[in-house]
Amino acid sequence: MLLSINNENPQMRLIKKAVEILEQGGIIIYPTDTVYGMGCDLFNKRAIERIYDIKQRSRKQPFSFICADLKDISNYASVSNYAYKIMRRMLPGPYTFILEASRIVPKILLPKRKAVGIRVPNERICLALVKELGHPIISTSVTTRQNEVLSDPIDMEKEFKHCVDMVIDGGVLVPEQSSVVSFLDDTPEIIRIGKGDVSLFT
Repeated sequence: MLLSINNENPQMRLIKKAVEILEQGGIIIYPTDTVYGMGCDLFNKRAIERIYDIKQRSRKQPFSFICADLKDISNYASVSNYAYKIMRRMLPGPYTFILEASRIVPKILLPKRKAVGIRVPNERICLALVKELGHPIISTSVTTRQNEVLSDPIDMEKEFKHCVDMVIDGGVLVPEQSSVVSFLDDTPEIIRIGKGDVSLFT
């Protein structure tokens, strides 16, 4: 199912339609401020396993997830005062922050150590989805089997209509991965330079 949603002013009736799918254990494709993401309810283990299968990804490679705001992050990760000050300046934005996970993060997302990647994208559709659902959604970039990042929702619908429940069309994106910054030792470590200014971390 391809569903067009206005990325400047998301229609709540359409957001609710997408959230109903998430609540029923479905998988959706949705826009972020970097690439289109494939996701599901953070607390639906079966849906997370389906995404692993679709992506043909090792269970040892955890997915990141999207929170509604900085306050929401503190429910799912340990955030030091230092990290909080920096993240408050950078979010919402095109960053993935690696933080120590709290106890409520599902074990399927913690294969190696108790660390999680958390995003708060500057994108109205995905933030509306998370707020309406009431807790985070999984976020992994939408790629073909050849690992090509897709940018057009119409192409995504053709590629994934057999295995996802909804593709949200929020317009064609110029894909660019998020910058990844670790705060695990309370000192920022740049893991990947992508979209967004990382000069604050150097």
